[in-house]
Amino acid sequence: MAGGWARDGAVQEQIDASIADELKRMQARRTPVGESLTRCAECDDPIPEARRKAIPGVKLCIDCQKSRDRAPVIRGGINRRGSKDSQLK
Repeated sequence: MAGGWARDGAVQEQIDASIADELKRMQARRTPVGESLTRCAECDDPIPEARRKAIPGVKLCIDCQKSRDRAPVIRGGINRRGSKDSQLK
């Protein structure tokens, strides 16, 4: 059941689109591309060969990657619905 001028199923389509967008974003973030570096891009420590083989395209050592993973990621939300209440925030 849709409310207002929306057709039936429109809300579920918005939810599905939001989930698909987030999955694409997460998958893109997870897969490094290119050739692995021998030294860390942040601290210049050597990256172990086992890590370079396990994750092709790796750019960070384990310690730098851990600290980056712990850091909060602030992203702006997407207002798919366009309701007046969500635009006032």
